Amino acid sequence: MISKRKATQIAQVINNQQGVKQTVNLMLRQPSRRYVLISLLANLIIAACTHTPKSEQSSITESSNDSKVLKIWWDKGFTQEEDEALKQLINQWEKQSGNKIKLFLYSTDELTRRIQRAILAGNLPDIVTSYTADRELIPRLSWEGKLADVSDVIEPLKSLYPEKILKTVQFYNNVAQKRSYYALPMSQATIHIFYWRDLLKQIGRRESDIPKNWDDFWEFWKQMQDDLQTKQIADKKQKIYGLGFTFSIGAADTYYFFEQILEAYDVPILDSTDKLFLDDPKVRQGIINSLKWYTKFYQQGYVPPDAVNWLNPDNNRSLLNRSVVMTPNNSLSIPSAVRQNPDIYHQKLGILEFPNKPNGLPMRYLITVKQVFLFAESKKQKLAKEFLAYLIQPEVMGNYLKVSGGRHLPVLTSAWKDPFWVGSKDPYLSTAVKIFLNKETRPFSFVQNPAYSLVLKENVWGKALHRIIVDGISSEQAADEAIKQIKQIFAQWQ
Repeated sequence: MISKRKATQIAQVINNQQGVKQTVNLMLRQPSRRYVLISLLANLIIAACTHTPKSEQSSITESSNDSKVLKIWWDKGFTQEEDEALKQLINQWEKQSGNKIKLFLYSTDELTRRIQRAILAGNLPDIVTSYTADRELIPRLSWEGKLADVSDVIEPLKSLYPEKILKTVQFYNNVAQKRSYYALPMSQATIHIFYWRDLLKQIGRRESDIPKNWDDFWEFWKQMQDDLQTKQIADKKQKIYGLGFTFSIGAADTYYFFEQILEAYDVPILDSTDKLFLDDPKVRQGIINSLKWYTKFYQQGYVPPDAVNWLNPDNNRSLLNRSVVMTPNNSLSIPSAVRQNPDIYHQKLGILEFPNKPNGLPMRYLITVKQVFLFAESKKQKLAKEFLAYLIQPEVMGNYLKVSGGRHLPVLTSAWKDPFWVGSKDPYLSTAVKIFLNKETRPFSFVQNPAYSLVLKENVWGKALHRIIVDGISSEQAADEAIKQIKQIFAQWQ
């Protein structure tokens, strides 16, 4: 029997859901509030991914035969279809193998914390995948000898992986004194630029008006803000900023985009032997120039003032709330948030490639690779590897990524024969595919040297930008502080 307190709680939930439904219906009947609705729905999606109060887990109970039950921790999807695609994949493996999986879905931030606590407590899951693992966990855990070598899982399909993808999962184990494969690559993503096409139309411009060279490209968005501001003053509307750059210490987007700017200016932090290259005066000057370039847009008033406090979802929110005209983002999560609205998805929102580098050459894109791994202390390595071998089969992984909605792209070369990817009419997917097939790409520097993963964890570039914007120090001083901290990280790593 349901208690009186429980019945009251259920009634409150039903009332709340009915209230939301009534609000949405009302807003849909009022065209002037459509963008408010889009923003509301997008924020709800983002919040669901960022603030998951409890894990979701499959229906497998503790009474199952424990030797045949794998415990898997996985990122909660950005959309419901991502979670459903994973559950469908697991269901198929359970039927095929006769084994069971206990699945736990966590928000990305919560998952990272849980993994760290589990390592300290010695209460480890059998398999883990996390959006942040490739940069925050796997390099360090591989170095410490805490991850299982999965070379035997990769070998049968090794010829189907591009060499640059294999390098993203090949780490040095300082305990075993060897380099090997300590994770499996699943999908890849890179930085795209998203913008509001309909805002261009409001001031009489088209996508073809956007310059392709470096300086003019970024000046274009400053001019967009100025032109929109002139129009908005007359219409008494809220101010829209030209650029949605992240400046905070708390967001990985700050690190991602600044690393892409270093790439644009050809500033190498590591040399060909994976050692620090920071004592070269040209490298120091390149960092200074990149910091000056990045911060000038904020100082000139073309970035929202609160960008110094943004967290990971906030550049998405700012674009979807239409408080910025454009923003760089490290996946296709922004269009995924509005996919259910054809008008927004196909007509109003847009995607762009980066302009050419300042030297006139095409941009080389930095990529992230989502990876799955298991711990060296796992007592079910054989069974876990059986699941991983199933997971990365081309048809299995290909179907999973497609059913997930295509937010992340495949890493297996055989996938590019699938019309879903190469023949896609989707404007966002086709742009991403074009980049991966036709543009030069490279992994982030933590793939070269695991010590560099701590540069991201400490958000060294975010701190440097924060010091310039908030504390008012010079770009030269901020660069020297960043260089000093990076050197300290590498010295302590050993």
